[in-house]
Amino acid sequence: MTLPIDTPAVLVDLNVAEANVRAFQSYCDRHSLKLRPHIKTHKLPQLAEYQLAQGAIGITCQKITEAEAMIAGGDMRDILITYNILGAEKVARLRALSERVALSVVADNLTVVEGLSAGFAGANKPLPVLVECNTGADRCGVETPEAALALAQAIDAAPGLKFAGLMTYPPVGGAAKVTTWLAEAKARIEATDLTVEVISSGGSPDMWQAHEMPLATEYRVGTYVYNDRSLVTRGICTWDDCALTVLATVVSTPSATRAVIDAGSKVLTSDLLGLEGYGHVLGHPDFMIDQLSEEHGRITSAQPTGLRVGDQVRIVPNHACVVANMLDHITLMRAEEVAGQETVAARGQVW
Repeated sequence: MTLPIDTPAVLVDLNVAEANVRAFQSYCDRHSLKLRPHIKTHKLPQLAEYQLAQGAIGITCQKITEAEAMIAGGDMRDILITYNILGAEKVARLRALSERVALSVVADNLTVVEGLSAGFAGANKPLPVLVECNTGADRCGVETPEAALALAQAIDAAPGLKFAGLMTYPPVGGAAKVTTWLAEAKARIEATDLTVEVISSGGSPDMWQAHEMPLATEYRVGTYVYNDRSLVTRGICTWDDCALTVLATVVSTPSATRAVIDAGSKVLTSDLLGLEGYGHVLGHPDFMIDQLSEEHGRITSAQPTGLRVGDQVRIVPNHACVVANMLDHITLMRAEEVAGQETVAARGQVW
């Protein structure tokens, strides 16, 4: 089926996205788990408001400007920013943001804590700060439960700040070790006069096992709203659960087994996430998008592709989150019907 849409284009089927939101909210409700979805995937106030309407307690953002864009475009009242925030100008904007919504942040070092304290000293209400913990994913986070205690005490002593709990981005499949790590940190902290009110965990790859880490009081998940090839490959969802696709047009067929489309790295991005190729062409499991330049994607196949110049293909990208950030607008769909265009409000917000 050829759609009356100029390509390359990012399509989002709202029927599928909304079904994904409802399904995981239902799972969280059954397990008494508070859901705080990460808007880095869709970057759309419209979808964030839908997530909140279904029962989410608030949203997660990665950057201050993301949070500002979401507030400007929708009714957002509770935001967690899960990123070390450095710099007086950023902290000043963070303080202004805290006067508009219930806001909390994370930190994994004293430099960040000191900067936050300098910006929030004298504020009408203290800024809640969670200690980010490295429980095995080896990105940000304090390395040991002892370090979590030390940073919690530093936050508690810092003017303008309030220790609010622990936050982690756990390794895939590591629920048992994560639980042990966080349980020790919680016990050490609560052996003092501090309370661990929040333990925030998350990640789409383990979303259907979130209940296996019972210490978590809330769960952050982002990619689930769209899903992508990486999650299908992990068995988390099916192709039918993928709400975001890239619509591309064949612009050249140099040989029977090779075709070139008008979606390159500027749309499909270079993310591999351990996969081979740059996306799954729906309806053509034998096709491989094996090569990208900025404006071209190359499709190859062991057999003749049957593609002709002007044909359209729909591609499930490896990683939906970065693809959603590539274009100013997305095309909203209801099944095969075009429902309109939507500005990607928090696109490019990296500050």
